[in-house]
Amino acid sequence: MAYGYIGSMRTRPGERDAVVAILLSGADGLREHGCRSYVVGLADDDPDTIVVTEVWESKEHHDASLRLPETKEAIAAAMPLLTGEFTSRELTVVGGLGAGGA
Repeated sequence: MAYGYIGSMRTRPGERDAVVAILLSGADGLREHGCRSYVVGLADDDPDTIVVTEVWESKEHHDASLRLPETKEAIAAAMPLLTGEFTSRELTVVGGLGAGGA
């Protein structure tokens, strides 16, 4: 079964759009690294919170993506714009629209 990850991050006031741009800048290249779905969303109840939902072929694919030079660069660029408030949840994906084949 596929691996899922849902995370949220809180940006410093006024920095949300810049962080969204960073998060989306490398999205097109994720598929070749085992990503089935990568969705960046904005919390309706908080103008500074971003939620990212991901589905990967495996946890190993996800973990390997974090070691890519472009991912490290994006993280380094985003970190000064964040408050340090994060949440995360790991999932076993059993199916659904956009989850891809098993």
